[in-house]
Amino acid sequence: MDIRTEFGQRVRELRARCGMSQEMLAHRAGLDRTYISGVERGERNISIVNIEKIASALCVSVEYLFFNERFSTTSTYQPKDF
Repeated sequence: MDIRTEFGQRVRELRARCGMSQEMLAHRAGLDRTYISGVERGERNISIVNIEKIASALCVSVEYLFFNERFSTTSTYQPKDF
């Protein structure tokens, strides 16, 4: 699996854990919903600027988006307020 696919899965997992739709995440990040969809599918070669926008919209650090940690269905993850 390449880094774009792994990153996209991570964004999808975090977005789902926060109870956000792609549209809501896109709005909070100032990006288009179709762009978020492409990121989550690993089709976009996302810029560092947009990575930061997505991290901010998810209330996590940029570094956290790149952690290898995977979530279980029983996790009680709650994003931090920045």
